Amino acid sequence: MASSILDSIRLTRKLSWRKVWNAGKIYSSYYLSRWTGKVVQWGLPFTVSIEPTTACNLRCPECPSGLRAFSRPTGSLKADFFRKSIDELEQHLLFLIFYFQGEPYINPNFLDMVTYAEQRGIYTITSTNGHFLDDENARRTVESGLSRLIISIDGSTQEVYEQYRVAGDLEKVLDGARNVVKWKKALHSPTPHLIFQCLVVKPNEHQIPEIYRLAKEIGVDEVKLKSAQVYDFENGNPLIPENERYSRYKKMPDGTFRIKNRLLNHCWKLWHACVITWDGKVVPCCFDKDAKYRLGDLRQNSLGEVWRSDAYHQFRQKLLLGRKKIDICANCTEGCETWIVSEVN
Repeated sequence: MASSILDSIRLTRKLSWRKVWNAGKIYSSYYLSRWTGKVVQWGLPFTVSIEPTTACNLRCPECPSGLRAFSRPTGSLKADFFRKSIDELEQHLLFLIFYFQGEPYINPNFLDMVTYAEQRGIYTITSTNGHFLDDENARRTVESGLSRLIISIDGSTQEVYEQYRVAGDLEKVLDGARNVVKWKKALHSPTPHLIFQCLVVKPNEHQIPEIYRLAKEIGVDEVKLKSAQVYDFENGNPLIPENERYSRYKKMPDGTFRIKNRLLNHCWKLWHACVITWDGKVVPCCFDKDAKYRLGDLRQNSLGEVWRSDAYHQFRQKLLLGRKKIDICANCTEGCETWIVSEVN
């Protein structure tokens, strides 16, 4: 519990009156929109995900990066464009998530970008497969000031781990986590708050206790269990866990599967967050992996102009009228994702 409390305190230190006021406007406009069924949008997003790169070293079977299956352009975020974007966002932005698709550490400027954002009072988060956390990168990660580091650990043995993390090396990932813990101690740094995230699928669900044990042994702050999005689930899928607690799908009497939770015609993400691709396209959320719903381009307009644009307004209104009619919303985790958080230190 102590690690989570300290992490929360570090987050509150990033607050300013301007950020609090902006968040208040977002919350009030979101609930007003829910109650009236009409779009009201005040404030600017306080959570932004930005994509360092679409490239990845692994071949995970349910990931467009792993499958090399993008129809949109692929590439890496440029440092000058990133700094320009942050200069616009810093006064109202609380969370900056360095992740959408791809492996962030493949971008050679990634940690310099983290430092730039942290120096401007923004809480920074990234999610990595952990294969690039050698001793030098682990030290630089701690020195960058990164607030939260999520490392994907989808199995406690190589045989199980590589069934989903295809071409991955579990021991290399664990060594990377050890490197980060070592440098946190050496530099007397409380950050990054280190999380092991396990995407729970049928091949690894029996290894969850062992993942907790590894986390405690290494010195990780938390373990998070995340349910997996499966694209073809209606007739079953070998990735769907046996234990329904870890699945976002429910098996029906006829043997077919459906999403457990009813999709409601509202979405908090559309009011407080957005995603920016490596080349500046603004998309509604992380479920639009191929950037099908492009609501604006930061190379042509400011985020404020995009956020208040007719395209964004129409997308939000369409969602309020019928979320099931939007394909990226049909298999969405909003309200139906399994998150189990456990303090391990």
